[in-house]
Amino acid sequence: MPAGTAQLTGVRPGLDPRRWIARPDLVEIGLAGQVAAARYVAPLAMQVAVPRTPMRKAGNADSVAVSELLAGEAFDLFETVDGWAYGRSVADAYVGWVHADALIPRTDAALVMVTARVAPVFAAADIKAPVISELPFGAWVAGAAETRFFACEAGFIHNRHLAPGPATPIEVARLFTGAPYLWGGRTPLGVDCSGLVQAALMACGTACPRDSDQQRETIGTAVDFGDRRAGDVVFFPGHVGLLVDADTLLHANAYWMAVVSEPLADVIARLADVPEPVTGVRRLA
Repeated sequence: MPAGTAQLTGVRPGLDPRRWIARPDLVEIGLAGQVAAARYVAPLAMQVAVPRTPMRKAGNADSVAVSELLAGEAFDLFETVDGWAYGRSVADAYVGWVHADALIPRTDAALVMVTARVAPVFAAADIKAPVISELPFGAWVAGAAETRFFACEAGFIHNRHLAPGPATPIEVARLFTGAPYLWGGRTPLGVDCSGLVQAALMACGTACPRDSDQQRETIGTAVDFGDRRAGDVVFFPGHVGLLVDADTLLHANAYWMAVVSEPLADVIARLADVPEPVTGVRRLA
């Protein structure tokens, strides 16, 4: 059995394994007194040290990616098995496995978010300098702003790529237009439907869980489908997108394998065999 696979079996009934660390052999310390366990574990405070890394369902490279962590994001580490770290993303309270080499101890340094679709990281404070890496939208960096560049441990990022970004979730989502569809992805380099909605909302300061069913239960307020308007979030069986206007959906989808805007009616028509093609509409404000 691949490393880490066994550790995800047998999560306690009634506790969502996407949200809680509550296995028969390991329970997070915060559940002490609520869940009986042989071993309670307090997390180690870590953060991501690479541009992006998959979060997997189990601790092996062949396991499906359930999400993605970006540079600077905080991760609470509960266990390391054969080079794989089991824990929870702090920003959205999502549990999974990431490669331990992608993590470093968390610092208290102030962080600035990348707001460009992709930000080149230069070897020197010069746009003609070699590009040593790239950071996607939503990554975080620590450092200091200079005349034109932000100097950080990774190198130099142009200040304009860290400038205030799009102001509304729709404007953020439009930044992802044309991005390839990627299961578990959260960036313009590859994104899935709920990852797009999450990135759009969180970039504008709205807390948002990772998966579409979690989003349907928690974000905004419910409105009738007939009262929908631009900016609403529309849910389908296993899918979600944002309304550009009442009749146009902006979404990451496996039909086009990309982030596109298309008529809402076309999306619903592709679900003609589904008893309830639209499962909810949520309004953010």
